[in-house]
Amino acid sequence: MVQIAIAGTGYVGLVTGVCMAENGHNVTCVDIDEQKVQIMSQGISPIFEDGLEELMQKNIAADRLHFTTDYQTAYKEADAIFIGVGTPEREDGSADLKYIAIVARQVAESVEHDCLVVVKSTVPIGTNDKVQQFINDFLVHDVRVEVASNPEFLAQGSAVRNTLEANRIVIGTESEWAEEILTSIYTPFGLPIVSVNRRSAEMIKYASNDFLALKISYMNDIANLCELVGADIQDVAKGMSYDDRIGNKFLNAGIGYGGSCFPKDTSALEYIARQHGYNMRTVNATIDVNEEQKIKLYEKARHRVITFAGIKVAVLGLTFKPNTDDLREAPSLENIPLLLKEGSDIYAYDPVGADNFQKFYPEGEHGKGSITYVTSPEEALADASICFVFTEWDEVKAITPDQYKNLMRSSLVYDGRNIYDVQEMADNEVEYYSIGRPAPVSK
Repeated sequence: MVQIAIAGTGYVGLVTGVCMAENGHNVTCVDIDEQKVQIMSQGISPIFEDGLEELMQKNIAADRLHFTTDYQTAYKEADAIFIGVGTPEREDGSADLKYIAIVARQVAESVEHDCLVVVKSTVPIGTNDKVQQFINDFLVHDVRVEVASNPEFLAQGSAVRNTLEANRIVIGTESEWAEEILTSIYTPFGLPIVSVNRRSAEMIKYASNDFLALKISYMNDIANLCELVGADIQDVAKGMSYDDRIGNKFLNAGIGYGGSCFPKDTSALEYIARQHGYNMRTVNATIDVNEEQKIKLYEKARHRVITFAGIKVAVLGLTFKPNTDDLREAPSLENIPLLLKEGSDIYAYDPVGADNFQKFYPEGEHGKGSITYVTSPEEALADASICFVFTEWDEVKAITPDQYKNLMRSSLVYDGRNIYDVQEMADNEVEYYSIGRPAPVSK
C-alpha cells in the first residue's frame, strides 16, 4: 500500500483518487473548497459520474479514502502526489498552467521525505521538465523529489470504468527509481503499462485525443458530403468499421464534439505547433469542421422556417454527451443563444444537465426569447413547432415517432445525433432531418 495525495478533486483528481483507494492504496484528496471537502467526506460526489459515489462510500468506510483542505499535512506524509488540477484554455489556445504551478510550489514547501510527483493533468510537451525545475527551485527540505507524467484518458460518463479497466496505463519517467514507484502503484490494477520518457508521455495524450477528434470531424465532413450526393453516412460508417485499420469507434456523425478534452487539446496542440513554427494542417481542419458542425441543424432549420420568433421550440439534451452533467463546449451552448436571439420560446429537457445550464441561462426571458426547463421530454414536445435533439440520452432515444407526431403542433424534428430511423419517422408523418442521411421520404 502506497500513501497517495491527490491535488484537485475535479473529474481527473476525484476519479483517480477513488480508483487508487479501490485498488488498496491509502488516498488523501486535497481541495481548497472546505464545503466541497465536507460533502465529499460524507460520500457525496460533486460531479455526476456513473458508479463514482458508490466507490467513494465504500472506500471511505474502509478508511482508505480521505478528503482535506490541509495540503501541507497531506503532501508531507505522501509517498506519491498526483496533480489533477485544471489546465484551462487561454484565448490564444495555449494551456493555462497557473494551477499546476500553485500545487508544485505547495509540494516543494511541504514534502519532508523522498516522494514522486505525478502530473495527470493534460499539459503541453515539456511542462513536466519545468515542473521538476520549479519544485527544485522552491524545495525547502533536503529530499529527493522527481516528477513523472501519467496522462489520463477518461471520458465523462464512463470515467470510473476507463480508469479501472483501461486498455493501457502510460507513464513517463526520467529514472528507474521513478519508474519503479509508479509501476508499483499501478500493479494492483492489473493493466498493461506503457513506460516512456516524460515528453513522449505528454505527446501520447495530445496525439491520442486529437486523433479521435480528427476521426469525428472527418466523419462529419463525409456526412455533409453524403447529404449532397445521396449517400447514407450510417451505411458508410458500417462499411468502414469492418476494416481493422480503421476500427469501429468514433465513426458516428453528428453535430460535433464537445467536453473538457477534445476542444481544449486540439487548440493546445495547434498552439504548440505554431510556437515551434509548424503548421498542424490536420488539427486546424479538425477544429474548423467542428466549429461549423455545431450549428448545422440551426442553419438547416433557418432555411426551412420563416421565423423562430414567438414559437415553441423543444430542446432535448443540453450536455455535450449522455451520462454526464458536463456542458463544456456542448452544442446547446452554441444553438440556444441563436434561438433566443431569434425570439424562440424554448422548452429544454435534460435529465441531469438543466441545473448547470441555468447558470448560463436562468429560466425566464432573454431578450426577445425565453427559456423554460421541464422534467420530461413529453412536456418539452407538447405543442412545440420545432424540436432540436442535441444529446442522445436514453430518455430521448425512447421517444417514438408517433409521440413526435401526436405531441407536437407541427412535427418538425432536427436530430443532431442520428437517433431515429429515417423511414419510420417518414411513415409517421414526421418531417425529420438528421446528419448525413437521405432526406425523409413519405410512402
